[in-house]
Amino acid sequence: MTPSRTLRVICADLPAPPLFERDERGERHGYEADVARLIAERLGRRVEWVYRQWNDFYPALDAGEGDLLLCGQGISDYRKTLGDFTRPYAIFDESVMVRSSSGITSPQHLEGLRVGAIANSLNMALTETFTGVVSVPFDGASDDVFGDMVAALRSGDIDALVDDDVALVPLEADDLTIAFTVPTRNAWGAVVAKNQPGWLASVNRALDEIIANDSLQAAWERWMPTLAYPFEGH
Repeated sequence: MTPSRTLRVICADLPAPPLFERDERGERHGYEADVARLIAERLGRRVEWVYRQWNDFYPALDAGEGDLLLCGQGISDYRKTLGDFTRPYAIFDESVMVRSSSGITSPQHLEGLRVGAIANSLNMALTETFTGVVSVPFDGASDDVFGDMVAALRSGDIDALVDDDVALVPLEADDLTIAFTVPTRNAWGAVVAKNQPGWLASVNRALDEIIANDSLQAAWERWMPTLAYPFEGH
């Protein structure tokens, strides 16, 4: 049985600001880190991070290695077969990042090109809607699947990558740029293991409370002040 004093949160140990990253002391910071701590506070617990590779998230959840998965999980029909999702704590659009010299500014420019995204993600689902692209799935078996995609783009192994706007905006630099953004309004949720309705309800109540008391909005505006908070008035 999980000790009531801890909330074991499954997540990736890689830099993905403003969502999450660790400082030189090993402290985890970012919007998702704050969301986890806010949920834990409402539940009377403290967060214990359980670091796993991306493709090990759901097996770890099923094995009881964590109480909650909270790490960039867009709510999709496929992922709903793997775990039970809470109400959303974030809503994001999706962007396409390219090399600045590419001249790519629209989906039409991607025809015949290699476009990367994390396998079985909402980003990959969007990639597959672009006419004539060669989809390149990254399976999350490494320690830093996001970094792998960016490195592949820089090296020319892929011509573009698709991810949520919040992850790509901080990466814009002289050599990389966002070609365009698609207003997909993808909802992200935390995930609990299947068939735990009481636990799911408890986490949802905690989320309801941090939305109602504006602490979720404060965390959003601290880490992502240029993005509109999506739960205004809820």
